Amino acid sequence: MTGLAATGSGAALIVDDQRDFAVGLSRLLAGLFPDWTFEVRESGGEALQELDRGEYSLLVTDLRMPGLSGQNLLTAALARNPSLTVIMLTAFGSVETAVAALKEGAYDFLTKPIDQDHLFRIVGKAMERSQLLAENMRLREKAADSELGPMLIGESPAMRRLHKSIVAVAASDYTVLIRGESGTGKELVSRSIQALGHRANAPFVTVNCPAIPDALLESELFGHAKGAFTGADKSRKGLFMAVNRGTILLDEIGDIPANVQTKLLRVIQEGEVRPVGTNDAAKVNVRILASTNQNLEAKIADQTFREDLYFRLNVLAIHVPPLSERTEDIPRIASHFLLTVCRELGVPQKELSNEALSYLSCRSWPGNVRELLNLVRRLAVFCPGERIEAAHVRQAESGASLPQYCESFSPYKETKQLVVDEFTRGYVHRLLEHTQGNISEAARISGVERFSLQKILKRISINTGDYRKG
Repeated sequence: MTGLAATGSGAALIVDDQRDFAVGLSRLLAGLFPDWTFEVRESGGEALQELDRGEYSLLVTDLRMPGLSGQNLLTAALARNPSLTVIMLTAFGSVETAVAALKEGAYDFLTKPIDQDHLFRIVGKAMERSQLLAENMRLREKAADSELGPMLIGESPAMRRLHKSIVAVAASDYTVLIRGESGTGKELVSRSIQALGHRANAPFVTVNCPAIPDALLESELFGHAKGAFTGADKSRKGLFMAVNRGTILLDEIGDIPANVQTKLLRVIQEGEVRPVGTNDAAKVNVRILASTNQNLEAKIADQTFREDLYFRLNVLAIHVPPLSERTEDIPRIASHFLLTVCRELGVPQKELSNEALSYLSCRSWPGNVRELLNLVRRLAVFCPGERIEAAHVRQAESGASLPQYCESFSPYKETKQLVVDEFTRGYVHRLLEHTQGNISEAARISGVERFSLQKILKRISINTGDYRKG
């Protein structure tokens, strides 16, 4: 019996015209599955009324009963709740009756007298199926409308703490410092804070600080006057003025230069910005969120980050946990990603086997949720069947060639492009890991012009900032 069946919870309805038998069965199952509730009814009609009143995941019913038979109860119950898991019981077991019940949608079939170990095994698997179906339905609803974003899915203690922190800080207007490893979903945390706060309908903008050259970052944030520098042929409002009354996320705040740190401190303290090339200050009302995967305390110690700015930013702090702190969430996250990716690709829905989910849960994820998402994308593209096994996962993550895990043929040009893209992604990933995100060094090693390499990175949606070491 799996851990999911033993530790989950739910409600089961037991139906048999022999009440003593039904009560005894419920007590027997309640002893092994204490987190489940068991109700007993003596007829098919009473069972249907109870199914209309309560929410049940499992139905265990006798096949031959006066009035509404178990076969008819099965049909009516599944019409009300197609995800209901039904186990049929009968003292008149035969291949014909078993096949008929299974064809009508029963999960399994047991004969009386019932072997206790066999009963526990079948009911345990049925409970597991019920919970997986319920979870799949919940994931589908999440995919359609997820307040906290796909990377923030999870019910682990670490994620519950994160959810509570997001709700708490969203109610205020204080600055928030969001810390966590690359790929954990820090930007999604910032968007959730904005979405849950009173600025939800106001502008929101993300500034990727390392991606903007130091010489331009000040102008980008605070604006500039005409003639302030070469090429400034007209005045320009900065992002702080453009998102007035909204929210701005300063992504990787640890990389901003000293002059920008000084002006940012003024924005926080005085609520005003001074465009480059002018002494005129303009009032702004912007909530500031900042994120980093770096050790800001170490940067303060080596005097590359202002201590007073750090304390102004760190009024409220949120730690986004890495996958290593919430491994129990991995099956749920991977299943959600697979559902979403298949929908994006317009391909039939695929599912991860229990063995594949177990393998994903035991694997280390240095790239966190972003790495998991990329692996799921490869699986959705290259696995032709509807079921993804652990072997497919191992081959996909090792960069195995297409024929090793693709069992059908597509047109030559399409297949070639898929293989080339996969090779390019793997090569660039290893290259940037080696250079720690240094694009100039990566261009030198690869022999590819810097501009061409940047075009490749943009095409395959790889961010060099993810490879910089904090």
